[in-house]
Amino acid sequence: MALIIGDGEILLGLGDGPVTQRLDRSNRHGVIAGATGTGKTVTLQVMAQAFSDAGVPVFAADVKGDLSGIALPGTPNDKMLARAAAMDLTLAPSAPPTLFWDLFGQKGHPIRTTISEMGPVLLARLLELNDVQEGVLTIVFHVADKDGLLLLDLKDLQAALKYVADHAAEIGTEYGNVSPATVGTIQRKLLALQSQGADNFFGEPALRLADLMRTDVAGRGYVSLLAADTLINAPKLYSTFLLWLLSELFEELPEVGDPEKPKLVFFFDEAHLLFNDAPKPLLDKIEQVVRLIRSKGVGIYFVTQNPADIPDAVLGQLGARVQHALRAYTPADQKGLKAAAQSFRVNPGFDTAETIQALGVGEALVSTLDEKGAPCMVQKTLVRPPASRLGPLTPEERAAQIAKSPVAGQYDQVIDRQSAYELLQDRAQQAQHQSDLASAEVEAEKRRAAEDKIRAREDAARARAAPRASSRQGMAETFAKSLLRTVASQAGREIMRGVLGSLRRSR
Repeated sequence: MALIIGDGEILLGLGDGPVTQRLDRSNRHGVIAGATGTGKTVTLQVMAQAFSDAGVPVFAADVKGDLSGIALPGTPNDKMLARAAAMDLTLAPSAPPTLFWDLFGQKGHPIRTTISEMGPVLLARLLELNDVQEGVLTIVFHVADKDGLLLLDLKDLQAALKYVADHAAEIGTEYGNVSPATVGTIQRKLLALQSQGADNFFGEPALRLADLMRTDVAGRGYVSLLAADTLINAPKLYSTFLLWLLSELFEELPEVGDPEKPKLVFFFDEAHLLFNDAPKPLLDKIEQVVRLIRSKGVGIYFVTQNPADIPDAVLGQLGARVQHALRAYTPADQKGLKAAAQSFRVNPGFDTAETIQALGVGEALVSTLDEKGAPCMVQKTLVRPPASRLGPLTPEERAAQIAKSPVAGQYDQVIDRQSAYELLQDRAQQAQHQSDLASAEVEAEKRRAAEDKIRAREDAARARAAPRASSRQGMAETFAKSLLRTVASQAGREIMRGVLGSLRRSR
């Protein structure tokens, strides 16, 4: 029995007959649930390879590292061969074309996005900001857009935050109060994010979504695996990245309605991390993306231990359901078990709740959508064995896969073009240069004034030191002046006597 039945269905396993899923309903999303060790990862691997063989690209998070074996053909053991024979299935080893990705660039091609593409809402979620802090972050994004400041990496955001803090008074009059203390809090949280390796995630070259939607020359879809064994230790970064990826797909892909097969199938392992402690605005955004992205031809499959981990508003959007064994040891477990059983269309042949508890490894209750989009009756299913390898690749095998990848070399080198950090540095340098020029002019003016004062003092000193004409008369000069006065006096007297004598004679 082939992985693909006819033109429009993929084989999941065997119940009363072949249990299949229609490709033209695979964009209606789904859930794979079950306790640890019950076979969720194998089911994910089977479905991913079946979608790939049908020409549908797949993106999946490899949380434990053991999904990487999908890149190489498997070596079936006796147990797998016996299961395949019981299902009338010829188990021919094969493997889909595979791409390896890693936010940290260690076990795959680096995945990056820019701060601008992430946006303030998801970034606030990543930084765990409160409403006031998120508001300030939104102002920073708005000011950056208005001033032509590209926010590409973390140092751009840090520079923009400092710019807003330095101009808080003038910005506050237009956009509302911007507290330097709030900016400082955001800066500290950015520093904590950097310590988790987020510097590797923000920057360029940013991921091209087209590279996640590749097909090979044979028409098979590439399976893109995100190395998440380290990333899972930073759950906020993990869940925010996957939500960002869904948001980007929603924004960039055109509306296609219900296509003959999905444009991309997205497996979200450890799905509870997306919803834990998420504020209501974020949950509303998740619900919106899940509800609307199916019209873009994208199917989302949440992988989790219990369907109760997923909010009802999202769970109600999931058409295909694969339920592995659940254990009900506590009242909370029993409540989750009851909810999982009630989510299926009843099969009169067995009690759903009891059957869920009794399922063995590799068995599941499966319900998919029919041609009208209605849930099929739940079936107890023996999941088909995978054709690719079970278990992880060795580091050498992974390196060989990465080296021959069609995107090898495209994302390896970081590009740091001019953006907010560089522009603000240039502005600061120019302002400093102008300030230095003004200061130099003031200093020059002070020096000129000081020099003028010094010259005035020197001139005054020289004037005081110059020789003066003496007011004393020499002996000869005194005798001469006295003689002249005497002569003048005698002459005067003679003249006067002459005049007086004449007057007398006249009388």
